[in-house]
Amino acid sequence: MDNDRLKTRAELKQEVKELYRGNWKTAIKLNLFPIVLGIIGRIVLIIIISILIALISYLVSRPDSGQFTSEMNNMSKTGSNSGGIIWNFVVGLINMSIMFTTIDWLRTKEQPQTILRDSFSVFSKRYFIGALVIEILKRIFIFLWALLLIVPGIVKNYSYSQASYIFKDAVDANPNSDVNYFDCITRSRKLMNGRKWRLFILQLSFLGWEILNWIVLGLGSIWLIPYKNATYAAFYKDLTAKLSSIEE
Repeated sequence: MDNDRLKTRAELKQEVKELYRGNWKTAIKLNLFPIVLGIIGRIVLIIIISILIALISYLVSRPDSGQFTSEMNNMSKTGSNSGGIIWNFVVGLINMSIMFTTIDWLRTKEQPQTILRDSFSVFSKRYFIGALVIEILKRIFIFLWALLLIVPGIVKNYSYSQASYIFKDAVDANPNSDVNYFDCITRSRKLMNGRKWRLFILQLSFLGWEILNWIVLGLGSIWLIPYKNATYAAFYKDLTAKLSSIEE
């Protein structure tokens, strides 16, 4: 596959703008969960930072500040790790549901009719086990690579970034077949060979909007999150248009 045949960042974003023209209400509803999380998360983080600054100023003036800080750290660690991991997986699967629906929307040009159900489509019998297993495998592999150095872990994160979408296409093509989860990861690695930088630059192109979104306390998420998700979905759609040329 010739990289020159792939769409540019501007072309991918233009495709999304055309898809959403007159359909922004549907796009926002589909992405409502991450939008709400984005707004609440930024507001809560700003509040936490403000409290921490005030708390640190108070603690440094205490004679027993070292002991108090140690106790606070121990308390904050208790039970937080497992809950954070589970929550992270749930949010990841919901985002995956949104991406699955957006990929179909880009391909068919037909708006999703059952937006609430489509926002949680990964939790259906059709996708759930496979999507969860692939997500776990991806994180394990990325973690193992990161043990070598941080950079290999980051690189592999891009290599495996399309595995879940490849799984979706495999299941949609033949719902009764047993999908090989490792094969989805391998195919993602092949698909992203020589194209990881493209995805990195595409993500980087939203940096300015992300900074502005922080300034407005996440309110820009209403527009930015649907726009970003659809652009990344268009990136995958563009790659898989040439998927048949990749050797197994």
